[in-house]
Amino acid sequence: MEYTYEQIAKMIDHSLLRPTLTAEELEQGLELAERYQTASVCILPYYVRRAAERLAGSGVLTTTTVGFPHGGHTTAVKLAEARQAIQDGAVELDMVVNLSKVLSEDWSYVANEIRAIVDLAHSHQAKVKVIFENCYLQDKHKIRLCEICGEAGADWVKTSTGFGSGGATLEDLRLMRQYSPAHVQVKAAGGIRDLDSLLAVRALGVTRVGASQTAHILDECRRRLALPPVAK
Repeated sequence: MEYTYEQIAKMIDHSLLRPTLTAEELEQGLELAERYQTASVCILPYYVRRAAERLAGSGVLTTTTVGFPHGGHTTAVKLAEARQAIQDGAVELDMVVNLSKVLSEDWSYVANEIRAIVDLAHSHQAKVKVIFENCYLQDKHKIRLCEICGEAGADWVKTSTGFGSGGATLEDLRLMRQYSPAHVQVKAAGGIRDLDSLLAVRALGVTRVGASQTAHILDECRRRLALPPVAK
């Protein structure tokens, strides 16, 4: 499979979501994302304003989370989080579904919540990735969520938070691509730690991955393409 460095780099949302990251580590993460020219950084909500200021004009987008990591916030709280994030400069929101409601198959609640977040984001030219946390779900739940996200106009469906009991699997990604309409993209998160893993999910139609091993992945990409290392 042929690819360019830019195509691979622009698949990566560099993850800066570990709750113990210090401000210094967050700054180092922003600098890394800019040097490697990733698609975005997905950063702790409190640091969004600083990230958006730091990355302005860099070509790297600012992303954050909503209802993270467990999804049990009320819809009103998720909407407040989304508004604050957008106000602070986030242009993509990774939102966790209400897992209790999904497992209870209260599909009206789930659909209304997803649509509310999507409508708010789109009214401000922001995009939404809906996180399923597949490790806790059956295939029937994943399929229905794909259908709901398509109906709501979500921009991506996403496998995992990276903080559950499991991450992205090839089987789940195939299922999500199969049952999502063409206008909904697929993001893999959790377990994408090397270039071969990224290329494997890319071959299934995945357009974004969440990764913390960004430098390792992209250094290997440049090596295989016979490109010089990224300047430190």
